[in-house]
Amino acid sequence: MSTELTAAQLRAYDGSDASKPIYVAIRGKVYDVSAGRGFYGPGGDYAIFAGREASRALAKMSKDTADVSGDLAGLSDKELGVLADWEKKFEAKYPVVGRLA
Repeated sequence: MSTELTAAQLRAYDGSDASKPIYVAIRGKVYDVSAGRGFYGPGGDYAIFAGREASRALAKMSKDTADVSGDLAGLSDKELGVLADWEKKFEAKYPVVGRLA
């Protein structure tokens, strides 16, 4: 996991270019979610998370653009637990390809 991406670089992996993989970051870890292109690609239920750091939105079970960030400030213990569950699901299903800088 030596690849380090900035948030701007991560945005290039949002599924809009079919020749590139789709990445989603959770707590700074970048996952290749290309296997779930139907969910994370354009028009997919979770496309809002593609190419972004999605920790806050996942913790809050939110698809609000304002929540799609890595800011965990003010989250409840329950929300942090939801985020931990999401993290486990991603770790089991998708490879980690880098970290956010």
